[in-house]
Amino acid sequence: MFAVPPNTVALGGIPAGAHPALIARQYAEDRSRWRELLRYDPDVRFVALVDRTDELEVWLMSWLPGQSTDLHDHAQAAGAFTVVCGTLTERVARGASGERPSKVLHQVAAGQSRVFGPGYVHQVRNAGVDPAVSLHVYRSVRPAMGHFQVDPVTGLAQVPPAL
Repeated sequence: MFAVPPNTVALGGIPAGAHPALIARQYAEDRSRWRELLRYDPDVRFVALVDRTDELEVWLMSWLPGQSTDLHDHAQAAGAFTVVCGTLTERVARGASGERPSKVLHQVAAGQSRVFGPGYVHQVRNAGVDPAVSLHVYRSVRPAMGHFQVDPVTGLAQVPPAL
């Protein structure tokens, strides 16, 4: 299983190509690369592709209060996200199928990053009162997400995506 240190914070001064969290931070600091794309949608979380190469994709997301993802993974992709403004809450679900899963909450404030690896199951939510903006980096491309639910008896289980 991929280990993620609590409240991973990307520090400056390190070559941006070294890690997805550093790439996300570099994009977050250069607003000219994405500010024209930024929108807020009162009905759904806004998502826009910022950049795509053979090695990675960079996505911009805006979150109004109460907006969230489903509990999901990114299949075999690794990546990271950096909060540009606001605060996001990440709920990480750990535990194999059939095991009672543990749930860990992380508050991710502006300037902080979280990293993930293959099979990392999480949910991201803006539980605050102010809008939030984040940049997400996926290596190599953003895969189809697997959707999950937590059953208190049977544990973490993959489910079909909600329509």
